[in-house]
Amino acid sequence: MPTTRRTTLKALGTGAGGAALAGCSANAPTDTETETARKTTEKTGGKPTSSRVAADPTDVPAPIDRDTSETVEVELTAREVRAEVEDGVVYDYMTFDGQIPGPMVRVRRGDTVRVTLTNAEENAMPHNVDFHACYGPGGGAEDTTVAPGESATIQFRAEYPGAFIYHCAVANLDYHIASGMFGMILVEPEGGLPEVDREFYVGQHEIYTDKPAGEKGRHSFDLESMKAEDPTYVVLNGQKYGLTPDRFGAMSAETGETARVFMVDGGPNLNSNFHPIGNVWSEAYRDGALASDPERFVQTMNVPPGSCMVGTMDFPVPEDIKLVDHALSRVARKGMLGIVSVDGEENPDVFDPSP
Repeated sequence: MPTTRRTTLKALGTGAGGAALAGCSANAPTDTETETARKTTEKTGGKPTSSRVAADPTDVPAPIDRDTSETVEVELTAREVRAEVEDGVVYDYMTFDGQIPGPMVRVRRGDTVRVTLTNAEENAMPHNVDFHACYGPGGGAEDTTVAPGESATIQFRAEYPGAFIYHCAVANLDYHIASGMFGMILVEPEGGLPEVDREFYVGQHEIYTDKPAGEKGRHSFDLESMKAEDPTYVVLNGQKYGLTPDRFGAMSAETGETARVFMVDGGPNLNSNFHPIGNVWSEAYRDGALASDPERFVQTMNVPPGSCMVGTMDFPVPEDIKLVDHALSRVARKGMLGIVSVDGEENPDVFDPSP
C-alpha cells in the first residue's frame, strides 16, 4: 500500500481509536513520528497558504446581555497553514480556525458549552482542545482528540467565572501551542462586566525555528531551541509586529473612551510582562480571576504561560500606546509589539508636549 497522510496517521494510532492520544498519553506519537506525518503531508499536496494568521483584535463577541443560562454552541476547526512570520520568512503554523489566537469564546457562568472540534482533512497531525474553564478529563482533551478529517463533540457546564486559555493538548503539546494552537474562553460572572467603550483581544506566544530571525525563506520548527526555551520570535497575535500600522493595522480608540484588553499567553514557556507604554492598567484582573477584586493602576501584569489577564485603560490624551512584553529584547529583537492608536483633542492639563 502506498504511504499517504491517512496511512501514516493510522500507523501512529490516530484513526478511529484516536482518543488514546489525548493529553500526554504514552500511546501518543513521538516527536519523530509527528515529524514523519508532517513531511508526508508536504509530499502529498502541502499546506494551505495564508498571508495572515494574526487574529483581528476587534473580533470580540458581544458582552452577555441575559440573566439566565443557555446552551452555547462552539465550533472550532484545527487548521495547519503556511504564512509569513515577517516579510520573507515563512513558517508552518497550527491554528484554531486559521487564526492566532483562536476565536474568543464568550459565555456566562452556568451556561452549558457544547464544543465541536473538527480536524481539517488536509492536516498532517491529530489535534484536540483543552479548556481551562472545564471540569473534566484533560479539560475535554481526552474526548476531543481527532485525526484529520474527523470531528468530536463534548459539552460542559461553565461552573466558575474568569478568563481562561484553551489549547491543543496532544502529545508534543508544546510544539502545537508554539505553532499557534491556543485561544481564550471568557466566562462572565452572573452580573456581567462593567461597561466599556471598546474591547480588544490579543495573545502572546513564542515561535521556535531552525534559522535566525529575519533570514529569508522557509523556517522549520526547531525542537532543540524549544527545549532550551530560546525562541526565534516572541509575537502578539502570531506574527512579528502584526498589530501595527506597518503590518495589519493598529487598534484604534478616541480620547475620553475606555477599553478592555483580554490577553492570553499561550507560551508555551515564557511569562509575559504585559505593559502599555504611555498608559497603565487602570483596573486589572491577574490570571483572569474575575471573581476577585481588580488591582488598580498596575504598570505591568505578569501573565504566566497558560494564563490570561483582563485589563482596562483610560485614554485622556491622544497617543500611540505600545502593548509590549517589558522583557524589552522581545520587542526590539523578536517581534512582540502591538499598537493602540488614540485620536482626539490634546489635553495639556494631563500631558503638555511643549510647555
